[in-house]
Amino acid sequence: MELSRRDALVALSAAGVAVGGGGAVLLAGDEEPDREAGGSGGSSASLGPIDEGGLETLTAAADVLYPDQVAGVDEFVERFVRGRARTQPDHVAGIADAVAYLDDYAQAWFDEEFADLAPATRDRALRRMNADTVDPDPDGSDEQRVRYFVVNELLFALYASPTGGKLVGIENPQGHPGGTESYQRGPNA
Repeated sequence: MELSRRDALVALSAAGVAVGGGGAVLLAGDEEPDREAGGSGGSSASLGPIDEGGLETLTAAADVLYPDQVAGVDEFVERFVRGRARTQPDHVAGIADAVAYLDDYAQAWFDEEFADLAPATRDRALRRMNADTVDPDPDGSDEQRVRYFVVNELLFALYASPTGGKLVGIENPQGHPGGTESYQRGPNA
C-alpha cells in the first residue's frame, strides 16, 4: 500500500492543519515552497524547528512503527511534518525536542544515531525506553514526550490517512461521508 500526497493532506486535516491553500503547495511539490519561505532550495527551510537529521530520525521511527506493507513512508512523513511546521511550529518544536532525545538515547545505549541503527535495534531502543507503554504527555518526562511527539504522532498520521485507515478497516471513519456503499457492507466485507 503506497502512501500518497493525498494521504498526507488528509492526515494534516485530521490534525487540525488547514490544508486549503497549503494543500495546493504540498501537492505542487517540495522545491518551490522552500524558495518562497526564504530557503536556499533545500527542504530544511520549510521544516521549521526540525532539521534534516530530525526528519531522518522520524522516518526511521516510522519505518519501525508502520506495517511492512506500507510504502512511501519517507515522503509521507516529510510532507506531514512540513505541513505541521507551516502552521503549528510550536508543536513541531516539541517533535524536534523529542527526536533529539531519541537520538541522544540511541547514542548513549547503542553508540549510533537512531536512524543509523538496524530496524530491529530501533524497535528495541523504543521498547527499552518504554515508548510503547509509557503514558504520552507533551510536558512529561523525555520518554513520555517521545511517546507523544514521535510514536503517537506517527501512528496518528498513518491511521488518519485513507491508506492507513484502510489497513485497519476504518477507511471511512465515523463522521466522514462515504456514500451508501460504505455503510451497507458489513465490517468484514
